[in-house]
Amino acid sequence: MQTPSQNEYTSYYKGYIELVSGKDIMRTLEKQYNEIEQFFKSIPKDKAGFRYNEGKWSIREILGHMADTERIFAYRALRISRKDKTALPGFDENEYVRYSNFDKQVMSDLLDHFLFIRKSTIAMFKTMDEEMTKLSGTVNNNQVSVRAIAHIIAGHAQHHINIIKERYL
Repeated sequence: MQTPSQNEYTSYYKGYIELVSGKDIMRTLEKQYNEIEQFFKSIPKDKAGFRYNEGKWSIREILGHMADTERIFAYRALRISRKDKTALPGFDENEYVRYSNFDKQVMSDLLDHFLFIRKSTIAMFKTMDEEMTKLSGTVNNNQVSVRAIAHIIAGHAQHHINIIKERYL
């Protein structure tokens, strides 16, 4: 799957896509699986509920958010790859976290949930040929390609890992 050109996504996602290193997004997604698993397993249990500032998400909430977001983005990629022309809505990640119960869950369960979604995401993208990944659709009133979504998924995960490293640990 080729790297998307800048006209395949809105500028909002540029930062995520720039966090993706290498040209093989499938390899990146697979490599991240192991890195994310090891990273979250290394976080001390007493840090799971830590917030670096009032009103900020806890580490558990970040991991839950990562799972929600990957599931939503993978669904978008599926719809677009199947030539579904329906305009897809955005979502408010803060409201999703607010109405979740991530902070009441065990970190290992949240990690298993995320990893299950990542395996599913990888399996889905493996079924797509190059032509399918070039397809674009409307999401949140913007055009985005399937291959851009794959890169956004990887970059989004890396973004949150970086934030946890910089602000939480």
